[in-house]
Amino acid sequence: MITNKKTANGFAYIEIENKSASARIALQGGHLFHYQQQGEKPLLWLSQKSHFESGKAIRGGIPICWPWFGKNLTHKDLPQHGFARISPFELLESNEPDEHTSVVVLQLQSSEKTLLLWPFQFQLFLRITVGSTLKVALTTRNCDSQSFTVSSALHTYFAVSDISRVSVQGLNKVRYWDALTDQIKRQQGDVLIGEEVDRVYQKTTESLLLRDAVREVHIRPEGSSSAVIWNPWKEKTRRMADMQEDAYKTMLCIETANALEDARNVLAGEEHSLQVTLA
Repeated sequence: MITNKKTANGFAYIEIENKSASARIALQGGHLFHYQQQGEKPLLWLSQKSHFESGKAIRGGIPICWPWFGKNLTHKDLPQHGFARISPFELLESNEPDEHTSVVVLQLQSSEKTLLLWPFQFQLFLRITVGSTLKVALTTRNCDSQSFTVSSALHTYFAVSDISRVSVQGLNKVRYWDALTDQIKRQQGDVLIGEEVDRVYQKTTESLLLRDAVREVHIRPEGSSSAVIWNPWKEKTRRMADMQEDAYKTMLCIETANALEDARNVLAGEEHSLQVTLA
């Protein structure tokens, strides 16, 4: 069942419930903030202090970073990670091909407001397939007369049982930019988290495996050759108004991305799709 709902303050979202899983998607930002297989714990982490208010990004779930990742390199005062995650999407399509699968397609289009932030005509489609696996596909269509470059990410917050017992496999010997030291480094072995981590891995070629004490999550990207791993750790979490002090212990961001040198040039009239399947 796919249902349109609102919170007490009028914040609109879509609720999905089928034989395999449940999900919730905010129309603001096309933001998937809940996914849970039947009989299992939620896959996505969501801050208990998240804002569900117009113009404020939700902390947790899968925010969409688009059309730039991180700070805008030309205009530093523009929104961090672009404007998509705080823009209103419209529901284009919803269907349930069987009792185990639900599909919604959302759209964001260029407007007078977006043109002030980014001077290109576009259509952005978000297709979310909820079933025994979760698939999220973000497709950029260039409706302009000239090419443009996008950097983006599906900024996935995974719920974990204990960050000290988590590892990420599939990045051994992969080069990454360490945002904390502004250095280029190379991964040795599995990724383990014992301090603040903010890394953009480049030329990733494999699917990733998140190993937790209670489950394993397979992360299969398409249209991406970069990945971001982030955990704010103790000190930074304390400074973040929309996270509880100990939140860093139960979350890890593993982002399917087109970041840094993986930014994509999209020719006029063409498309690029960034996708991830979580199983």
